[in-house]
Amino acid sequence: MRSRRTGGTKVPPLHVVGHVVGLALSLVAASASGQSLSYSRGQNVSPAYEGWEEDPDGSRYFVFGYMNRNWEEEIDVPVGPDNGFSIGEADQGQPTHFLPRRNRFVFRVPVPNGFGDKDELVWTLKTQGKVEKAYASLRLDYRIDDVVRASETGALGAGTSSPEIRANKPPTVEVQGRKALDAKVGEPITLTAVVTDDGVPRRRGSGLAGAAVANPGSRRDVTDTRPDSQNPVRVNRAMQPPARVTVGKNVGLHLSWFVYRGQGAVRFSPEQIMSWEDTRAGANSPWAPIWIAPEMPKDGRIDVQVTFTEPGVYVLRSRADDGALTGDGQVTVTVTR
Repeated sequence: MRSRRTGGTKVPPLHVVGHVVGLALSLVAASASGQSLSYSRGQNVSPAYEGWEEDPDGSRYFVFGYMNRNWEEEIDVPVGPDNGFSIGEADQGQPTHFLPRRNRFVFRVPVPNGFGDKDELVWTLKTQGKVEKAYASLRLDYRIDDVVRASETGALGAGTSSPEIRANKPPTVEVQGRKALDAKVGEPITLTAVVTDDGVPRRRGSGLAGAAVANPGSRRDVTDTRPDSQNPVRVNRAMQPPARVTVGKNVGLHLSWFVYRGQGAVRFSPEQIMSWEDTRAGANSPWAPIWIAPEMPKDGRIDVQVTFTEPGVYVLRSRADDGALTGDGQVTVTVTR
């Protein structure tokens, strides 16, 4: 093979250089593609330690969530060796039904008596043959508050807040009637919840994620004001690629019912807003582009019909979400044929 010389160094022909560069770019693209793979099913669930918080009365709690690596598959793991804790009872209020993708700030566990700064509470979860653990400690850098919650769920941009959002109180939800119910397979029951909130943050109709605190870069429509622009164009930012690498969330008070414990398909009518981070375009989710929170009834009263396909004991959770903070209620339903 002939080669050219430049300053005494052999340089391969240009077509060889082109082949090498092309191969390198292909390998980089393949690597990036492999790193961004997503799955509908077949993947495991990883427990997550979100941090610890202290109530006004001085009580301290560890807060947990999880990441289900599937986009569609919901996984059930009963309380026990495959879903339990290293200290105290195995059952400490954790879910046994795991919804898809990232679910943050799902449940709290009281800090055990005598728990020291160097101690750890470990939540072990085994799914799809894989064991993963979340390690909870009282390290100061793991302390969380309402602003941290709002930021982590995507309601605030990085480093942004306001006096209004710092004064925000979580919504409350009160499930009406008995909290332990009976039902028959295939026969719908009606659940009623009443939601109250302080109106903060204000509902925004732009359908843009991360809108609890407005900034110039979060406006939906931006005018092209370049000096050479003869006809300024209104650009819908909701149709543009996201400008932030962290999750973003549309704000506005809403209520979601979902299965917290129990196996078997459960149907909700009307269809419920996703309580998990479904970021796909068109999803009925506050994390999805162009999603807008529905108008809430003036009395905050919301009815839902629930139909079970299999017998068993189910825990259904209702989550009121103002876009930044949440409040939960739940009922237990025993289903027979």
